[in-house]
Amino acid sequence: MKPLENLKQVNELKVDPNSRFFSAQHDEITGGMTTDIYFIKTREILEHLDLGNTPVTAEIFARKSGVLVGVEEVKRLLESTGVEVWSLKEGQSFSPNEVVMRIRGPYNNFGFYETVLLGMLASSSGWATRAREAKQAAGDKPIFCFGARHVHPAVAPVMERAAMLGGADGASCILGAKLLGREPAGTVPHAVFLLVGDTVKVAQAYDELMPPQALRLVLVDTFKDEVEESLRVADALGERLEGIRLDTPSERGGVTTGLVNEVRLRLDAAGFNKVKIFVSGGLVPDRIQLLSAAGADAFGVGSFISAAPPIDMTMDIKEVGGKPIAKRGRIPGIAENQRLEKLL
Repeated sequence: MKPLENLKQVNELKVDPNSRFFSAQHDEITGGMTTDIYFIKTREILEHLDLGNTPVTAEIFARKSGVLVGVEEVKRLLESTGVEVWSLKEGQSFSPNEVVMRIRGPYNNFGFYETVLLGMLASSSGWATRAREAKQAAGDKPIFCFGARHVHPAVAPVMERAAMLGGADGASCILGAKLLGREPAGTVPHAVFLLVGDTVKVAQAYDELMPPQALRLVLVDTFKDEVEESLRVADALGERLEGIRLDTPSERGGVTTGLVNEVRLRLDAAGFNKVKIFVSGGLVPDRIQLLSAAGADAFGVGSFISAAPPIDMTMDIKEVGGKPIAKRGRIPGIAENQRLEKLL
């Protein structure tokens, strides 16, 4: 789709809300349909004044620190515009007010994408930063992103990809994992246990049907006491059982340090010391640290990552026609950052 250039094209644009999902399609994003209208007006004014090809340098920064993700999407957005781009690497940490990306070229070649590229960086960096915080809390123990159910499906793979770049060891969203060349992580939900009616029966069917590389990890909080269910499953699968998962709902107190510790001690006492304990359900960094100390071996983190606030990004023009310039309150001219690398 050819990018929108003026208000006439915007006014003539017809969208049928009854025949589609409400998320933007890729050609609508590259076509400028998700930008703020004032950038289209700006583009038309500059073309009218014969200033659309004015060379500018723009810089992007954030007010707070974080992990930069979204760079690859911005690269694909701008790669056919003829501009030059320098950036921090995807997954790199940045400091408050540090320039994370610099764009140079004719303003009308990329200016109308400001809304789009800032959104790409802001959301993905927010998710990646939360994932990094969760991973730091877990130390050398793995965490997995289970946040797809908390966001719109159009952005779920973006979110889970960002989480893995931020430090998550895997993700449950199929497309999110595949976008990074990985396989999605996860076993089965409570639904299958409720339908079958017995945890051990589900565990045995899973063991029988799933390929050898599939992790033999079983939920144990659906029907019985978690300790009792863990031991039943361990007895049934024996050496093939690799782990049990605790996802006790808040109505029953959630997954506590006491529960994790008891399950660990009971499994060890029964000779199942190799069985790992995977925990999930409302995990935040403080709880991850406590549960880890109690004996948890791995963590499924959902809403803490998916509900991350975007890290607000700002794009400022710092040069026009090769001359330093800036709005009041900002310093004219480019801000040197030796960490930036040529992207386009």
